[in-house]
Amino acid sequence: MTESQKAAKAVVTPAAPARPEECDAATRASLDHIDHQAVRAVADCRPERTRKGYAQDWASWSKFCADSGVPLLAVAPGTLVMFVEWLWTQPGWKKDTFTAPSTIDRRISGTVVSARTEHGVKLEEGVARLVRNRLRQLVKEMEANGETRGRGQAPPLLVDHLVRISAACPDNLMGIRDRALVLMHFAVAGREHELAANRVRDYADNPGGIQADMRVSKIRPRVVPVPYGTCPSICPVCAWQTWKDAAGPDDPDDFAWRRLHSRWHTVMEGGLQPESIGDVITRAGVRAGIEIRFSGHSPRRGLATSSRLKGHDQIVIAKQGGWAPHSKVFAGYLEVVDQWEDNALTGVL
Repeated sequence: MTESQKAAKAVVTPAAPARPEECDAATRASLDHIDHQAVRAVADCRPERTRKGYAQDWASWSKFCADSGVPLLAVAPGTLVMFVEWLWTQPGWKKDTFTAPSTIDRRISGTVVSARTEHGVKLEEGVARLVRNRLRQLVKEMEANGETRGRGQAPPLLVDHLVRISAACPDNLMGIRDRALVLMHFAVAGREHELAANRVRDYADNPGGIQADMRVSKIRPRVVPVPYGTCPSICPVCAWQTWKDAAGPDDPDDFAWRRLHSRWHTVMEGGLQPESIGDVITRAGVRAGIEIRFSGHSPRRGLATSSRLKGHDQIVIAKQGGWAPHSKVFAGYLEVVDQWEDNALTGVL
């Protein structure tokens, strides 16, 4: 074999592929653009309610920057601490109140997410760690001074409340709708925007009850099985069927929860807004003479509380309401119940 033939048979080791940081400036710019477009595509698929919330958070950050002279895209640990201290002095949801810690915490998250997704700012890992430590310090000082901020957690709407609310609903279209809405809201442990988005077709008949499709959700869509209740007066399936028959929707794509004329209480074409869902819940409690002021979140918390009292597993409850597996809020609801069932003093005193 000649030398040339031996050389031809020799194994040629391919050159190592170029690493991203070794690419030329034009290629790196192109890759950065692709990354930004991918992030934007995911962000654009967020629920409308989430997008609006982030827009409000970024607007708050923009106002802070204008007031303090901080560059708009200078989202960093130090400027975020300044932002929180500025928010701490801002007016709250009603006169003579200040911004609630939960609102401030949400503003932090919205600002960081918006900087990354909307403006392509490359933030360091754990950029919000320092500012959240500062927020905890401010909350401790607030509690030590006996100050309260915000509306507090929504009170749970429990089964006993459902019985009283159902009995107090008048025998007209408004009463029929309100009863069905409160009961279904509780049964699916829904969020206000989830029920506001529901159409008639989202409540499918099933031999065991109803399959409720919560297809528009802040966390993730889910299909919730709603069985017939053992007590007819608070059965969500029966209440829904009564409302559907009374409202007489012509199209499966009609809104499930319809507006009623303010004077004649006739069914209108438009659906209820998320805020209106909460108003129905509040009015239903007042109508029933219940001293607790319920909000649109009360049925959701009430289902978690009532189900836990009956001994249901955390995973089962979380699946019904679409809670994230490690949700701190959800864990807090269950802890309220579990502190009595699993108490260090049980059997001691």
